Amino acid sequence: MIKKARAVLNEWMLAVNRGDLERLLALYSETAVLIPTFSNRLLNHPDKIRDYFATLGSREELSIALHEKTVIVQPLKSELCSLSGIYCWRFLLDGELLSFEARFSYVLDLASARPIVQHHSSQIPRVL
Repeated sequence: MIKKARAVLNEWMLAVNRGDLERLLALYSETAVLIPTFSNRLLNHPDKIRDYFATLGSREELSIALHEKTVIVQPLKSELCSLSGIYCWRFLLDGELLSFEARFSYVLDLASARPIVQHHSSQIPRVL
């Protein structure tokens, strides 16, 4: 069981960067909700979350990097906390390595072996 919010994030990023789908999915609660970066759907079932990450994981040279200074951890109640920040997805698309800056937020239950209760990630829009 992971007891610190940053450790959950580090484990999540390691799983993405290694292409370890099972390790990644093991972090999500059975009742987790994922609002994903590259989909317009709300994913509220383990099979939907699996399908999303399996499809995303099939992208060549998929990786994610954290903007360290943006990470904010907020205690909520008991073992619950929120975790927010900015990361950058990278993968090949039509032979070109593209980067997608995204903001993220998690609700974590650090008392659970599967701590991710909610995960929202969205591409950063252009500033007006």
